[in-house]
Amino acid sequence: MHAIGLVDTKGLVGLVAATDALAKAANVQIMKRIDFGGGLVTVIVNGDVGSVRAAVAAGARVAGEVGELVSTLVIPNPAE
Repeated sequence: MHAIGLVDTKGLVGLVAATDALAKAANVQIMKRIDFGGGLVTVIVNGDVGSVRAAVAAGARVAGEVGELVSTLVIPNPAE
């Protein structure tokens, strides 16, 4: 089953650290980085559900340690 994961941070340093942790924690693909303004940035990953959940958890932990974690989201089996 396919899933999409998102990690939102305030500031680029936290996002870079979270993205590194996401890529190293599980077999996921980094799809996109979105800058919303005001320092809010999001990274989007995809892969199988278990890998995305593990990667998002690792990314959230690291983002909270290094910078300011805003939110996370895992969407299992998204519509095309």
